[in-house]
Amino acid sequence: MAGMAIFNLPSASSIFFRASPSSSLTATLSLSFKPSVLPMRGLSGKPFRPRFPKIYAFSSNDIKVGSNIEVDGAPWKVLEFLHVKPGKGAAFVRTKMRNYLSGNTVEKTFRAGVTIDEADIFKETKQFTYKDGSQFVFMDLNTYEEIRLNASDVGDKMKYLKEGMDCIMLFWNGKVIDFEVPITVQLTVVDVDPGLKGDTAQGGSKPATLDTGAVVNVPLFVNIGDEILVDTRTGQYMSRA
Repeated sequence: MAGMAIFNLPSASSIFFRASPSSSLTATLSLSFKPSVLPMRGLSGKPFRPRFPKIYAFSSNDIKVGSNIEVDGAPWKVLEFLHVKPGKGAAFVRTKMRNYLSGNTVEKTFRAGVTIDEADIFKETKQFTYKDGSQFVFMDLNTYEEIRLNASDVGDKMKYLKEGMDCIMLFWNGKVIDFEVPITVQLTVVDVDPGLKGDTAQGGSKPATLDTGAVVNVPLFVNIGDEILVDTRTGQYMSRA
């Protein structure tokens, strides 16, 4: 006849163990509480994040543009990749990557199918509020916590920043390593040669200075005070707003 044993533990989640069909022993561990189904949240009401970073592994065959990987203890972003299968020898993946911390760009080759660590990078929306000297101040609108970036950290993106603009901050190991401006921004022309009667979008272009300091080539019909849309990835004029 099968035997049964019951153990009571002071604190733990409910555990049930059953032996294989060929075994005659069944054990049950009974607990005093039920696990919660609600997500853990911090004092600010935001989802709780683990203190230690999680490292996820994937195959080099899964690399694509925009992949965030960790190599030699640093986070990298894949800018370009090419899967190569030579006539002789093993297949490999050739990549061009940018180091988030140093900004350096290198080319690196991985053997096909090799395991790579994915960098534990998470994103949060912050609003650019104002410029304080050489620092750019961003705010979390939920906690009102400020994040300050130096001009060297902002780089060329400063020419698209306007007060009140929502940006995406990238965090790694608890610190900001990069940020993203919107792909399309609406800016005002503050200086440009006057347009001529009969000018059309196909009639050429001219440089225009925008309210953020950016200089963009615009159609000849664009005048001072016009609102235009600019693609921040290319720095090119898209259309009138």
